[in-house]
Amino acid sequence: MATAHNEAKKGEIAKTVLMPGDPLRAKFIADNYLSDVKQFNTVRNMFGYTGYYKGKKVSVMGSGMGMPSIGIYSYELFDQYGVDRIIRIGSAGAYSPDCKIFDIVIAQGACTNSNWASQYNLKGTYSAIASFNVLQEAVEACEKQNARYHVGNILSSDIFYNDEPDVWKRWAKLGCLAVEMESYALYCNAAYLNKEALCILTISDSFITSEVTTAKQRQESFTKMMEVALSCIKE
Repeated sequence: MATAHNEAKKGEIAKTVLMPGDPLRAKFIADNYLSDVKQFNTVRNMFGYTGYYKGKKVSVMGSGMGMPSIGIYSYELFDQYGVDRIIRIGSAGAYSPDCKIFDIVIAQGACTNSNWASQYNLKGTYSAIASFNVLQEAVEACEKQNARYHVGNILSSDIFYNDEPDVWKRWAKLGCLAVEMESYALYCNAAYLNKEALCILTISDSFITSEVTTAKQRQESFTKMMEVALSCIKE
């Protein structure tokens, strides 16, 4: 059952997996939210854990940075480990002035500057979208927790340091709320394999105000997003 990237055995991974980019954020969730925790992966230090949250079995595993990385891990989880639902929990840079630091963004759809979908040989542009039922569960969880949240389109970018620093304004003009680097590939994998996926983000920095959170804050302080995701466990 093990792959080149995941040493888990059959049955060690739950049907729902939360995927932060940072494996240390996966460890933080396992240490602070889950009971009866067992670590199922240490390959490449991409930590994975399975435990229970309020009696429901759930796994959490890092995805790494960028679409190639989450593309590998999410595909294997869906295709080889029988996972039904992956919820990405990550950080994002705000493109919209309405999105403040620590606000939650629920990605209804993901635009991209990547050529990820070229593998499908489509005669057009593929729109990568979330699974609506999971999105609805996340919105309901935000409402119950009185969390500030926004639902809409985001940009999944292949580029972090862009040679054209103001290019973000064009995406913002078309309504993209924020930018991150993984969701488009996750949504494509889920659609291709007939699985469920959602991306829940916390605003870590702003292109509008130039505010930036610290690495420690991104690792340990995005708890509202974590709790919203944990409310969407599919058993």
